[in-house]
Amino acid sequence: MSRASSPDAATGAPACAGFTLLEVLVALAVAAAVLAAIGQVMGANGRGARALEARAGLLSTARAVEAGIPARSALALGRTDGDIAGHGWRMDVRPLDVAGVPEGSKWAPRDVVIRVRAPSGAMVVLETVRLVPVAVE
Repeated sequence: MSRASSPDAATGAPACAGFTLLEVLVALAVAAAVLAAIGQVMGANGRGARALEARAGLLSTARAVEAGIPARSALALGRTDGDIAGHGWRMDVRPLDVAGVPEGSKWAPRDVVIRVRAPSGAMVVLETVRLVPVAVE
């Protein structure tokens, strides 16, 4: 604020009171900078929330596909694909070569890879191992 000068003799009020134009402009510039910073933080927060929501949708679809993996006896080698709520998915089942499996074992490991892709192109991959009974010959 500006300093008040000596009071006016006729009215008794100070001759110079209040803010100068420069002080008002500085205050407006500071307020604009603060508001711009708050806007940037809120924008980043919104983008983060949308990204998190998209990731949760992908993981939810991947878990649904995982829950639908056939029973051990029906789990066949190969590829299966489909679409759930706009998310395309693919499940690959292939033999898993593991050292140390004893000869004549009743179980064989299978590598199950589930890939889910969103319409935006984002992708999540889940990989698990399932044991399947070995066919007796």
